[in-house]
Amino acid sequence: MSPDIAPETELPLYPGVALADVVLVVTAELAAKARATLLAQAVIGFDTEAKPTFRKGEVSTGPHLIQLATSERVYLYPLSRLPAQHGLEDILESTRILKVGFGLGSDLAQLRTRMSIEAKNILDLSRALKSAATKQSLGAKTAVAQYFGQRLQKSRRITTSNWANPNLTERQMLYAANDARVALQVYHAALAAGHLA
Repeated sequence: MSPDIAPETELPLYPGVALADVVLVVTAELAAKARATLLAQAVIGFDTEAKPTFRKGEVSTGPHLIQLATSERVYLYPLSRLPAQHGLEDILESTRILKVGFGLGSDLAQLRTRMSIEAKNILDLSRALKSAATKQSLGAKTAVAQYFGQRLQKSRRITTSNWANPNLTERQMLYAANDARVALQVYHAALAAGHLA
């Protein structure tokens, strides 16, 4: 964090996504609409969530939720309720659409293993926006503080909740939606600031 940024606790809260702007893609009709909207974008925010593993040697069965964001809506794809014609391959494997997110290494590996999806045209903002001072990768919370002067709330309770649950809570949906939307907003802010090529 640069010296001119206030300590995190003093920053105003990042407002986040409204629940009305979150679409849970659980029917073929919703999937078709989401696919058409997302394929029309040049850049989308991207993230996944997986049920956490707590025991030594336990292997993750994630991802359990895939989040894709435009500037107007965030589409949540819960894998346990995914319609047969979900269109995720078309979107994630598109070389035309840029997918931006934070810390995407495990997300991409899990997509490959579980869904045989080889996501293309990915920009991991954690790597692309490394801190010039520390050379460390930049996380979403630090990026929101740096670019917007706001505090992104990350509840450990929600982070480690059961993302495999077919019925996500409102708090889970908002948390997941914000992860994808923040990536898109930070990307545009970083681009405008000349921090991305």
